[in-house]
Amino acid sequence: MTGTPLFTPLDLLTWQRGQIFYYFAKIAPTGYSLTADMDITEMLLAVKSAGIKFFPAYLWLVTKTLNRQTEFKIAEKDGQIGYYDTLTPLYAAFHDDDKTFSLLWTAYNDDFPSFYRAYLANQKRFGGNHGVLAQNHTMPPPNAYTVSCLPWVSFRHFSVHSYADKPYYFPSVEAGKFYQSGGRIILPLSITCHHAAADGYHVKCFLETWQADANNFAQFIG
Repeated sequence: MTGTPLFTPLDLLTWQRGQIFYYFAKIAPTGYSLTADMDITEMLLAVKSAGIKFFPAYLWLVTKTLNRQTEFKIAEKDGQIGYYDTLTPLYAAFHDDDKTFSLLWTAYNDDFPSFYRAYLANQKRFGGNHGVLAQNHTMPPPNAYTVSCLPWVSFRHFSVHSYADKPYYFPSVEAGKFYQSGGRIILPLSITCHHAAADGYHVKCFLETWQADANNFAQFIG
């Protein structure tokens, strides 16, 4: 899915989360994060069998799962609360030469092979660029959310907090170094949310859906 993201306004007076949103956005601004251990055994086998990279598969599956729920796509545009039709993954490209990273993004596509090809094209074109914004020094699209990984550390928990005074309601997702446990391969997966947009129930749905699709990832590879 490419092009300009579609933004749908919400009326806080009629939206079922209107009061909850106002409370956690204006009266008691609150965020939270949690980390879950996800089983990626089948997903990793499918990726390796197809000879493709795990990281873009991870990016796509996280984005696909978040896009299923409106609560993860809440944003403010021109002073109006609403939601985007899709999220775009904004991720880090690590530079081995100076140990810094740059931000890249690839528009989401429901078709994984199409997304994968676009990801590889982005890496080839911009992956060697240094600086924070490596994609021709342009700003990310307004529906871009942060998703990344810390491949060197198998953490028990990871949390991200923004200290900028701005209305940002997208989740942030971070994966750690996967490890073996009981014959399975486990990925620590952390998600940080603004409580105004999403509750623990929505995170529970995200984790369950992500795990179910990870278990059957071969169906998406084609």
